[in-house]
Amino acid sequence: MGEENCTTVTEFILLGLSDVPELNVFLSLLFLLIYGLTFLANLGMIALIHVSSRLHTPMYFFLSHLSFVDFCYSTVIVPKMLFNIFSKDKTISFLGCVIQFYLFGMCVITDVFLLAMMAYDRFLAICSPMLYMVTMSRKLQVFLVSSCYFCGIVCSLIHLCLALEIPSYRSNVINHFFCDLPPILNLACYDVSINELMLFIVSTSNEIITIVIIFTSYLFILITILRMRSAEGRRKAFSTCASHLTAIVVFHGTVLFTYCRPRSRNSVDTDKVASVFYTVVIPMLNPLIYSLRNKDVKGALKKVLGSRLTL
Repeated sequence: MGEENCTTVTEFILLGLSDVPELNVFLSLLFLLIYGLTFLANLGMIALIHVSSRLHTPMYFFLSHLSFVDFCYSTVIVPKMLFNIFSKDKTISFLGCVIQFYLFGMCVITDVFLLAMMAYDRFLAICSPMLYMVTMSRKLQVFLVSSCYFCGIVCSLIHLCLALEIPSYRSNVINHFFCDLPPILNLACYDVSINELMLFIVSTSNEIITIVIIFTSYLFILITILRMRSAEGRRKAFSTCASHLTAIVVFHGTVLFTYCRPRSRNSVDTDKVASVFYTVVIPMLNPLIYSLRNKDVKGALKKVLGSRLTL
């Protein structure tokens, strides 16, 4: 590519999901509804865990942080996407774009590690129930959650520093609905092989580490459950883990598909669909998955609502 086609940029233009006006109206209403549910479900889950003493356990401590991170990374993406759908001005400043992909990357990586820590928590609770509350002390809970945030901050910072080294771009038009790193790298007038390699290495390493933790934890959980003599105990253990496994499979599946495969310039539309799933849909699904399948959450919600109605 000739150097004369390259220029520094002060802003990017986000093309969005579709250029069909009728489809954009439908998508805007759909995403507004989903974001509203995401907002209420995640903040509601955090508030419920905070006010309900029966939910002051390690499992719900991790779940409250998962809800917080889900709310954050949905908020980083969806409001700007909705604004672009309703507005003719689809620009985002260079600084705004950089901040968006950094915060998004930090939240997604933190989410990945939080799910792994929740699997480890379930392993301790089911395989060592007598020692669970002693082992999973408040100090260890805070350390594990802090480690998740630290990994998110550092890994996303790596990509940010490498992206800021790009001197010029062949275009400022991003064929996406938010500032994700792969479509930005596709526009670079610069050898971004290091960027792409680091994206693949960091994403794959994070996935391998967390999946190993999750797989090992649930392998021991399965062995323990099969050894239980009580059918009721087995049913309760399976029910407790089912919601977590559902969230893990859905989230990790889309992340693996998007970031842990060779880049292809012909896969933009497919990447958009996958991105919608883990940026818009999954943050809404996580609190619903955990609440609808969880008797403790439903019981706590009924108690809180009941006490408020009697006042």
